[in-house]
Amino acid sequence: MKRLSFAFFFSILFFAAFAQIQTGKASFYADKFEGSPTASGEKYKHNKLTGAHRSLPFGTKVKVTNTANNKSVEVIINDRGPWVESRIIDLSKSAAEELGFINQGVAEVQLEVLDPGDGKTSDPARTIDQVTVEDKEFYEFEITRTKPKGYGVQIGTYQELVNLMRLSDNLKNSYKKHVTVQVKVLNGLKYYGLILGKFPSREKAEQFKGELKNKFPDAFIVEYGRL
Repeated sequence: MKRLSFAFFFSILFFAAFAQIQTGKASFYADKFEGSPTASGEKYKHNKLTGAHRSLPFGTKVKVTNTANNKSVEVIINDRGPWVESRIIDLSKSAAEELGFINQGVAEVQLEVLDPGDGKTSDPARTIDQVTVEDKEFYEFEITRTKPKGYGVQIGTYQELVNLMRLSDNLKNSYKKHVTVQVKVLNGLKYYGLILGKFPSREKAEQFKGELKNKFPDAFIVEYGRL
């Protein structure tokens, strides 16, 4: 078996505990998206209790509460979004109906993580986290805890550290960008958000995201100060 040996450098942005409660605005899918594929590979169905979140792993179960009427619903995250600045989740139409905000279009909600799920998608062809590992691989680390500023492009969220290491090294060599790993802890389980680049403006980050769209169509912009 071929032996691999190379230097692997990245910075870790570490959070001892990732907030399990989040507040903000919720919206819901328009009817035109019925049957369209989500970022996880599943098709959107208005009658299923699902949602889109920017960073929570696919399969995560969250409780969403409409703070105006105290109605709640439990949904499974299977898509990425929303991409409107003030919104934190897009819900299926049936979930929005249970929360009672179909007529308003948008509602103030609270999200609570109930189960972090397995982070996997229903379509193996779209699961970047599946990486073939050789029997013997060696990595050399130089790790720095950091508080980055500006913007980056998050490629995905992973559970297996070896997958993260191999993908991080490949991306660093391919795109010549700084690699940052955000460690999130959900219900005692660690997840690793892989972020490329440190850009001074959202515009610069958007330009770089455009370079990634063919290989990583689900990549999205993050602002380090808000993580």
